[in-house]
Amino acid sequence: MAYNVLVVDDQTMPRQLFENIINNSARYELAASVDSASVADVYCAGMRIDMILMDVVMSGGINGIEAAARIKASYPDIRILVVTSMPDGTFLDKARAAGVDSFWYKEVQDAPLLEIMDRTMAGEQVYPDHAPIAAVGLAKSTDFTGRELEVLRYVAAGYSDKEIAQLLVIGYGTVRVHLNNLLQKTGCNNRTELAILAAKTGIVVPEI
Repeated sequence: MAYNVLVVDDQTMPRQLFENIINNSARYELAASVDSASVADVYCAGMRIDMILMDVVMSGGINGIEAAARIKASYPDIRILVVTSMPDGTFLDKARAAGVDSFWYKEVQDAPLLEIMDRTMAGEQVYPDHAPIAAVGLAKSTDFTGRELEVLRYVAAGYSDKEIAQLLVIGYGTVRVHLNNLLQKTGCNNRTELAILAAKTGIVVPEI
């Protein structure tokens, strides 16, 4: 018996790629393919779903990790494999906390998607050791401290230095130090360039 798979991704090309992989496999069948995580649980309620391939960052008011947590609470036997191209290092921990079974990076992976699907359906939890290393301007994603990444996340979300200081419960001057370090490491000239770079590389994603 083939496993029924629900694909959830708001980008057309990756969604079609997953559909093709499933349709060309004798072990899996495509149950449905949708572009919003907000409706994933509706499909789980209305049909037999054995596995979900779900992106993290999507439009529609809910991200893939939030949807996974909601689905796992109601349908714990459904295997969920989260996929993403974003190197945001917090995704792995958040996915584990949400009960996601396995995690796969679209562009950088240690094993083919079908292999990860097979291992996940066999009851194994498959996670990479760390997020992929990405170029962020003149720096690498591993060149930043945890606090710098926290500041960068709020910069990317459009918060002012004073607001960031309040949110992180640190001094305004400390925020400025972290911001200057971020500008120097990346080679950006101002916080606007920094915010655009953060969004482009996906090193931090404000929505998650």
